[in-house]
Amino acid sequence: MTRGNQREKDRERAAARAKTTKARDDGLTPEQRRERDAKALQEKMAKKAAQVNGQKQPAKQAMKK
Repeated sequence: MTRGNQREKDRERAAARAKTTKARDDGLTPEQRRERDAKALQEKMAKKAAQVNGQKQPAKQAMKK
């Protein structure tokens, strides 16, 4: 069984997709990116905690059951 030009066509499609994908061009090192992401996650968690603390306590207990 031969595959014909299926492999060649697939390689062409893969190359076309690789050109259209966006590369990381933020100019940050992995460590800087990690710090930025950690800060964003902490802010998100603080916002969620503030939202939960702002709700009534009985509603929070009802959700646990």
